[in-house]
Amino acid sequence: MTLSALLFDKDGTLFDFAQTWNGWALGMLTELAGEDTGRLGAMAEAVRYDLTERAFHPDSLVIAGTNDEVAEVLSPHVPQMSEADLEQYLIRTAGEAELAQAVPLAPFLSDLRASGLKLGVMTNDGAHSAQRHLTRSGVYDHFDMVIGADSGFGAKPDPDPLLAFCSHVGVAPGATAMVGDSRHDLIAGRAAGMRTIGVLTGLARAEDLADLADVVLPNIGHIPDWLAQA
Repeated sequence: MTLSALLFDKDGTLFDFAQTWNGWALGMLTELAGEDTGRLGAMAEAVRYDLTERAFHPDSLVIAGTNDEVAEVLSPHVPQMSEADLEQYLIRTAGEAELAQAVPLAPFLSDLRASGLKLGVMTNDGAHSAQRHLTRSGVYDHFDMVIGADSGFGAKPDPDPLLAFCSHVGVAPGATAMVGDSRHDLIAGRAAGMRTIGVLTGLARAEDLADLADVVLPNIGHIPDWLAQA
């Protein structure tokens, strides 16, 4: 097997999902609810967030959903905002979330680029948030292309944004691997004709990803060894 490009999901893949988003979610829901505990509980249920554990359930829409999808389910509980304004609120606050890198990203990505691989990000988050997170982490320039769900190519599990990356970098889908922590990521990768690498820095278990992945790794830091052995 020869791979010439790697396309990464962002949340749960480049960044540990629970360590990054559980705390942000609590602050976001609490701010939107104000002093209304009933509204807080209803919003938490809408996005499948456990207020006692302060953690998302594995079936939460937030894990692989887009900002407009999250805004849609929260909107009935936030009458003070239009759905469009709520989506912008989510984008703005998410852009400043405290990020937990799955591995030290700068040296990891530098080594991959030095080996000749093209690199990209395709996230169901918005492009603004993606650029902000990668810039804050000092690695935006390590990628040949960064695609969000609002970049005009569609969202996972559709393969179109993945194929847009391949077209941009001039690498065939069969020589590209999609790296992600959710079934959405891997379904999209398979549909695009890519190799698929599952990682366990999201909320999915190995058995949740195994039927769609060529390999399931603890985190992205194990990719170089896998490439060397494959």
